[in-house]
Amino acid sequence: MGILSSLKYKDFERAFLKLGYKVLRQKGSHVLFGNSEGKVVVIPYHRGKTIKEGLAHKIITKDLKLRIEEFKKLI
Repeated sequence: MGILSSLKYKDFERAFLKLGYKVLRQKGSHVLFGNSEGKVVVIPYHRGKTIKEGLAHKIITKDLKLRIEEFKKLI
């Protein structure tokens, strides 16, 4: 079991805040984070549940444009 299979919303929140993102709003069970460049990323927020591995990988590599090792250092 790798790091991606055990990530929760709080891990992403911590990383996003360190990267300069702010919470823009929450609609239902999804939180929208935005940065000063206008980039918006949506993270599902289901209390106590992990974020699925494929979605976690997409958020880290495509949306944040980070390697998994770089993301690990942020959390």
